[in-house]
Order: sequence, then C-alpha cells, then structure tokens
Amino acid sequence: MKIKRWLTAKPDFQKARALSEACGFTMLAAATLCARGITVPEEAEKFLHPPTLYDPHLLTDMDAAVESITAAIQLHKRIIVFGDYDVDGITATCVLTDYLRSVGADCGYYIPDRLSEGYGLNCAAIDRLHAEGVELIVTVDSGITAHEEAAHAASLGLRMVITDHHECHDEQPIAEAVVNPKRPDSSYPFRELAGVGVAFKLVAALMGDQQAALERYAGLVALGTVADVMPIIGENRIIVSEGLERLAVPHSSGLEMLLRESGMWGKKLTAGTISYVLAPRINAAGRLGNAGLAAELFLTKDPERAQELAASLCEQNKLRQAAENQILDQTLAILRREYNPLEDKIIVLAGEGWHHGVVGIVSSRLCDRYSCPVVLISLEGEMGKGSGRSIKGFNLFEALSDAGGLLDKYGGHELAAGLTIQRGNIEAFKQRITAYAAENLQQKCLNPIVQIDCEISPEWINLENVEGLSALEPFGMKNPQPVFMMADMLVEEIMPISSDRHVRLSLRKGGAVYTAMLFGTGTGGCNFAQGNYIDVAFHLEINEFRGKRTVQLNVRDVHLSHCEIVADQRLLNLYNSYMGDQPLTALQAQILLPDRKDLVAVWRHVASRAEDGRLSVPPNGLSRRISWESKHKINIGKLFVCLDVFSESSLLSYHFKEGLLNIIVKHHEGKADISKSVVLATLTQMAKPSCPPSAAGKS
Repeated sequence: MKIKRWLTAKPDFQKARALSEACGFTMLAAATLCARGITVPEEAEKFLHPPTLYDPHLLTDMDAAVESITAAIQLHKRIIVFGDYDVDGITATCVLTDYLRSVGADCGYYIPDRLSEGYGLNCAAIDRLHAEGVELIVTVDSGITAHEEAAHAASLGLRMVITDHHECHDEQPIAEAVVNPKRPDSSYPFRELAGVGVAFKLVAALMGDQQAALERYAGLVALGTVADVMPIIGENRIIVSEGLERLAVPHSSGLEMLLRESGMWGKKLTAGTISYVLAPRINAAGRLGNAGLAAELFLTKDPERAQELAASLCEQNKLRQAAENQILDQTLAILRREYNPLEDKIIVLAGEGWHHGVVGIVSSRLCDRYSCPVVLISLEGEMGKGSGRSIKGFNLFEALSDAGGLLDKYGGHELAAGLTIQRGNIEAFKQRITAYAAENLQQKCLNPIVQIDCEISPEWINLENVEGLSALEPFGMKNPQPVFMMADMLVEEIMPISSDRHVRLSLRKGGAVYTAMLFGTGTGGCNFAQGNYIDVAFHLEINEFRGKRTVQLNVRDVHLSHCEIVADQRLLNLYNSYMGDQPLTALQAQILLPDRKDLVAVWRHVASRAEDGRLSVPPNGLSRRISWESKHKINIGKLFVCLDVFSESSLLSYHFKEGLLNIIVKHHEGKADISKSVVLATLTQMAKPSCPPSAAGKS
C-alpha cells in the first residue's frame, strides 16, 4: 500500500481567536475555518450561511422548459419523467413526478433497468413510450450526451425536455429545452447542482415559489445531492442544511419508513447519515435492477406499502453487499498478481459474470485503496458494461472521451463515469486509456494525501470544543469533516473488535488518555505496536454510551513519531556499518543478532503475508508488526539480518523502491538449511564478549 503524505495547515491562531470571539465559534471550529482560508467574520458568514438561492430562470433554457411542460399539462398530454437508477436520478425522478401529479398532469416515470438497459436514454425505451402514447419526455439526471436518442425521439414526433448536470459535449441534443448549469453557454452562477438539484430548480420555476418548493422537497433534494458527492458549498449548502432538518420530520411516508428500517429514526441526521446509511439502501435497488422499488417508496402515500418497500430496500442492500464483496475479492486476487503500484497509473479490469450494477462501488473501493483511477467492466456475451472512479487531478470523463471511438456509449464527470463497450474493443480501450493516463496523470496525484486542518494539543480536546464543530456542518465535498493531528502519542493498548475487522486504541498524550477507533483495519494492518510513539491524524466525535458522553478519536492515518524514526535510523546505521565491514562491539552485534525464534517469527510473517510471493511494506512498520505478533523484540536492524540470512539460503530476495521494502518469496523444495549462513555465523562470532571488534570473515 502507498504511504500517505500529510499536508498539515498552519492556521494563524491569533486570527482564529479573533474569529472565535467575533462569531462565537469554539477554537477548534475557528482554527478549522482559518486553515481553509476563512479568517474574517464576513467570509465565515458567507460560507456557512449563503445568502439565498439563485433564481431558477437564470438557467439557460429554463423558460422554454417551463413553457413546454405547462403546455403539455394544459393540453392533458401524457408526460414521462425519464430518470436514472442511482440516488440522484431516483430522487430527481420523484421530485418532478410528485409535483407534476400534484397539479393534475398525466404523468408517469421511467427508470431504465441498470442490468438490461444501462445508463440513460435508449431508443428501445423511447419506442415503447411512444407506442404507449407518451407525447413529452422530461429527462432528469441524464440526457445531455444522448444525441442519437434525442434525434430518434424527434423523428417520432416525441417532444423532449432535457435536464441534467453531467459534463456536456460541444453540441447539445435536439430538444425543446436543455437545462444544465454546465452548458458552455450557461451564465448560471452555480455550476455544481446535482441532477436532483436541477430537477428542483425546474419545479421551483413551474411553481413560481422557490421557497415553497424547498420546504416541500428539501429532504429528497438533499439525499440526491449528498449521495452524488456534490460540493457542499453555495446553493448546495442551503439545500442540504434545509434538507437534513426536513428529513427529521419527513414530508413522505417513504422517507419516514426508510429512516425507521435503517435504525435512524429519532437520531441526529448528518450528511454522513445519507452517505453511509440511507444512500446505500436506495442505491442497492438500482444496482440490483429494482430501482422502481425506491421510486415507489418515495411516491407512495400508503404507510403500510412504504414500510414493505423500506424493508425490501434494506434486504436488497444485504444482497448488494454480498455481490460487492465477491467482486472485490476477485479483483484483489488479480491485482496482487498484476498491479505494480510504482508503475501502473490506472487500473482497468474486466470480468465474466460480475454484477454490473455493483462494479461502480467496487471501483470506488479500489480507487480509495490504490489511490489511482479504476475502471471495472462486467462482461456478458459480446458486450461489457463498465463503471469507473477517479482521483483528483485526473478527469475520467475526458479520458473516456479520448477513447470514445472504442466505446458504444459513455457519460459522467471528472470523478465518476460509466461506459458500454464491445468485448472485442476492451484490450484496445485498456491500451488507449492507459496511454492517456501515462501522459496526463502526474505522479504526484498518485501519492495519497491526508489534508490536516491543524495540529492540536490535549487542552483543545473537550466536549464543548468538539460539539462546537457542528457549526461547520453539513460536511461533504469541498467542506470535509475537519481532520486534526497530535504528535508523539504513546500506544498503551491495541484491542481488536468485531472479529478484528476494526481496532480500538488507547493512546496517551501527556497526562490525558484517549480512546481512538481505527475502522476497516484489523490488528494485522497496524504498523505500530504497544509502547510505540505515533503521530495520529483523526476526526473528533462525541461517543454516547449508556448515557455517558466522551470524546473519541476516529483515526484517519498513523505515522511513526520522529523519536521512533530516529531510533530506527540508529539501528539502520549499525546494520549498515556491519554490512559495510565496519567493526562492531560485542554489545552492538548482540543488538543485531537474531535467535532461532526471531528467525522463525520473521519467516512465518513474511511467508504468510506474501500473497502470490510478493510483499511491499514500510520496513519500520514490518519490524514492529512482527514484534507485536511474536512477542519478540525484533528491531529493524535485526529484521534485515533475518532477511539477509533467508536471502543467502535463496528463500527470498528483497529491494527498496519509493520508501517500500519489496520482498519476493521464492519457491523452495524441502526444508532450507540456514546453518551455513555466513551473515549469521559472522555476527554470532562478533557477539561473543571475547571476540575483538572485527567484521573479518563475512562476505
């Protein structure tokens, strides 16, 4: 795994104190704002409380869209809202459908099946809708790149209004109106609306009262906005803030039942609740080909039916998790054999039978894990359906555009995109996009970064200060949850929890002891041991248990403290002196000399973790990990002596690159004989008190 680089801001604490006094922020909140360049009360007020929503009629073609839809309502024409199967598309579909029905429109909705139709408009669906007497199609969260499909609809006499928020091609599709804040000719002040945000703007324009529209639909609009990872700034901040309040007392039975079934009813709702609890359940339906369940949930007026649908979504989510884990295991097995973190800039994999409704979320997990763009393609017959996720600094939509001639269909934006491709084109596509990444993706973008708002001291950590961070909510893209850092924390205890899927740490700093949670990493993933000093990057949260409220550190990343690095360097200098034929005292030799149990511990660890014969780890972390597991004191110098002994016996080889120790375990028949190791024999001789300090005899 790649070592994360920390970028720690150094806010001006004098300005932070002034901001705290002027606005009533706690020091943690004020320091966070200053770290992000917001240093005066006026800037803080503008960022945290944007003044107003913009007039929806400022959006290009909005007047034409309103005119077309209003005319269709008045003439009792059949209208279909054509949506998408993700949370953004489903909520956008429901917002517009609910409003049109409420004003008497003959309105239905159509969400393409992810498994059989894929993303966006398709000619077969347009033919079906035309045959059913539909006269106007209004797209939400889709349609901006559907030139062929829009032309086909026009040839049938079907009118179309397109609303979308994805990146545009140079020309717009044929339609009565194309409403998208990202149109090249758009002068709308805010470009970062979600698909449901654009649908909301259309409803607001139709209603003629944006505030009333917000009060009615803010919950659904917030769901789609957060789930689609839109920046929580400007208009989106207003929408999400209002939406979280509305979700607590939801407008629809469906939202209430979803909260109840997911265990969130009556609890504080945050953007994180949407991202990690609600959105996965809504998305699960679309990923498994049942997006209609989620749409019906938000549109039904029957509480009993809403409860059935919410329970079904939770069950669908469990099935999605099982399919996701299966694909993840398969892709990880491939990557252990094929992926080179020092050379490969993008991951492109195709697999038979992968559930293509789930490959997007697996792409996201792999993108986070390997810190590089990922495209996964599910193969079925002669076609492949793919989904990709990217990192900051690499526009995936533009990368797909470069390879567009090899794709049947594609769409999306900078960080996420989907595609359809013929099986025969996959290898050429892989070569093309790999070449594009090699040319356009800078190496520095591949080094994962943890942005830290500031380094703090123990006196800053108390309930009042941590509670005060709520003034910065809602968190999300471009307003992330604050990350703080404390250096030189002593690891007093490491406790595995949830079958060692997570770790609870007891950390001491000065006279204070803190509980810290390391989620998603078992004890085997800790590159430190009890008694080590570590620097910790973390979120601060309030933990409530049995009526007691305490501050908890949720760990983002850990580095060994400077004192540990200095100690390692002394041992490495000692090891290098030995390997460079420099004389050692008996005591120095004893520090490096492993006994049989040490050798066994190192070999067992390396052999068991070198999947497909390879292991790439930070060396200081490896020595500590083995020490922790074996209960032997195996310092970094002793570790390298062990590796040299095994290397002499042709059991393994190792080398360094980009700060990582790369070990290759070799196939060996029978039991290896390390008794003839020159390295071990020479060091053993030097460790005897009667032996003069010499390195003679070692080759």
